[in-house]
Formats: sequence, structure tokens, C-alpha cells
Amino acid sequence: MEIKHASRLEGIKTGVFAAINAEKDKLIAEGRKVYNLFIGTPDFEPPKHIIDALVEAAKEPVNWKYSLRESDELLEAVCDYYKDRFGVTITPDMITAVNGSQEGMGHLGMALCDKDDVVLLPDPGYPAFEAGAYFGEAKVEYYPLIKEYGFMPRLDLIDPEVLTKAKYIVLSYPSNPCGAAATREVYNEVIEYAKKYNIIIINDNAYSDIIFDGREGFSFLSFPDAAEIGAEFFSLSKSFNVTGARISFLIGNKKVVDAMKLLRSQYDFGMYTPIQKAAIAALRGPRDMVKAQCLEYQKRRDALCGGLRPYGWDIPDSDGTMFVWAPLPKGYTDSQKFCTDLAAKTGVICTPGISFGPLGEGYVRFALVLPPEELAEIAKIIGEQFLK
Repeated sequence: MEIKHASRLEGIKTGVFAAINAEKDKLIAEGRKVYNLFIGTPDFEPPKHIIDALVEAAKEPVNWKYSLRESDELLEAVCDYYKDRFGVTITPDMITAVNGSQEGMGHLGMALCDKDDVVLLPDPGYPAFEAGAYFGEAKVEYYPLIKEYGFMPRLDLIDPEVLTKAKYIVLSYPSNPCGAAATREVYNEVIEYAKKYNIIIINDNAYSDIIFDGREGFSFLSFPDAAEIGAEFFSLSKSFNVTGARISFLIGNKKVVDAMKLLRSQYDFGMYTPIQKAAIAALRGPRDMVKAQCLEYQKRRDALCGGLRPYGWDIPDSDGTMFVWAPLPKGYTDSQKFCTDLAAKTGVICTPGISFGPLGEGYVRFALVLPPEELAEIAKIIGEQFLK
């Protein structure tokens, strides 16, 4: 019997990632030393009090039943965290858990869009943004993030007719993959456009705790009337190194949150209770390690970027995130070919910029997932074995 997958899956792009993974596996099979700077999975450990909270909760048989919803304790912890960390007052009815921000983004279009609604997305941008719009049968329009504008959104360059039709716009700062951090002035400008054209703002707030050189990490909801025009995805993954637990929330405008709740009610039975307890421990616990970890990421950025500059590869310092966005060195214009050649000659695995959208071509992304001394050694290997 011939079985065909749904036609909607034809738009899912995995080819670039599959090729890099295949190259990594090939090198490992050959016994080569591999330096994996491909995926943004933190190498730091979760704080002990978070692990302990999950373990203790998992010992209680009752906690293995369907949770069905977020507990009042968890919702109150999110509210208190937002007040303390961001100076933002929210209420429990403005919050819904999602199984990681990627899952939330992947279902967003289904919750908000009708067929052929227009969605504004960054190019380059995280692939889940596009997938969410695609599954919602929306039409995607891109706003360019380019070096000349500091990788900031320029909505004044978008056709007003497109803005008039737009249902929502995704913002994501500090930016994955570009590493740029937006100022409050940038957000104020986008908010004014959203009000003028009746566009919902969806903010991806994954990296506000990984921001460098004294810049401010803030919440979109800290702006006046922000909850009237949008919502944001807030994640514990990168701040507390709990990526596998998939602890994220959509927070903000009640109609946006309720739409996601309604959709999720058809395929989810709520966050596993021990994970809720772990989330509460993170939200209510000390945050000294979060700040110390941010400084460590900055050291890693400095080790990699600073280590490559003496070899003629002038990579700008990231403003934030756990990534470096590197323009291709001289002699290369194809980011996928560069990644293949780099892996073959040095064992260093990174992500081609084209995987983040057409304007990502000409760049590669390095994940800062090794200690500074190892990144400095990797920079030396690249310099001596590849750039010379």
C-alpha cells in the first residue's frame, strides 16, 4: 500500500540541518574530534534546588496523574517573577503554559490566523516562526534584518498595504540568530506601527537574561498598553538550563492567551506536575547563577570572536543570546558549503545562515556551548587549519 504524508508537510524545511547532522555523524564514525557548536543547548547544569523540587514531586504518586491545567501556585509564581524581574504586573488569566516556546510558536498561526491572513516575520529568523504561520495557512511577509540597520526591524520599508493586512508580527530580541539586542526605542516604534495598523505583537522573550556589555534585558509587557496589543513567549530554558523540561508560557493579551488555551485543550493535558514544581522552584529561587552565567557567556563570546580576529576573520561581538552571528570569511559566499568545508578540515560544526532565511546567506551561527578556554582553542584551530 502506498502511503503519502499530508501535503502541508512539504513546506517543512529540514534539508540543511539534516546535512549538517549527517556530516557530524560521519566525522564521529571516522574517529575524528568534533567540536559541536551547532545546536543551542546549554552545557551548564540546572541549579540543584530545581532538580530537587522535581525529584521530590515525582515521588508522590498523585503527581503522575493528568494535571489538566497550571496550578494556582505556578501561575502566582509567574506573576510574582514578572513583577520582581521585569517590574510588570500580570494576572493569572493572562498566562498559559506551552510545551516549550518552539511548540507554542509552531501552533500560534493555528490559534490566531484564518486562511491567507498575513503574518510578518523576521528574515533571518528562527524557523519555528515560519512553521507556525505555515500551519495556520497564513501568508508570510518578511521584514529584513540586515547589518546596515543593526539587524533591527524597519517597518517603514514595508508596503503600507501589507501592514494593513497583517494579523501579527513576531519580534525576537536579543535575536537568534543575529545576536542583536533591541533598545526600548525600537520596541516603542514597532508598538506605534502595531497600534496604527491593528497588528498583534508576539514577542519571543527567550534571551533577556543572556545580554552583554551592560545592556538591559526587558519584557515587551513592560511597555504601556503592551498587553492590549500583544503577548510574549517567556521561557525558563536558557536562563535556568532546563531545555529538556520544555517550560514556557504565553503571557499577555487575554484574547491571544485564550485562543492558545482553546487550541491546546484539544491535544494537551497540561504540564506534568513535577515539572510545574521545578518551574516554581526556578521562579521563586535565587537568580545569582543566572547573572553569573550571563557573564560566562560573555567571556565565551569574547574568546571565540577575539580569538578569530588575529587570523583576519573580523566577527562582530554579539549583543546577547548564546550565539555568534559570523559573516563568511573572504572566499566564501555559500554558507552551507562553508560549514561542510569547515567541518571536514577542522571538525568544527556550526549552522549555515541560509537555514534561518534567505537573508541569512552570507553568515554562519556558532553556539557558545563550550567553556572560554575551549572556544579559544577552537578559534586557534580554525585560524591555523582553515583560514591560513
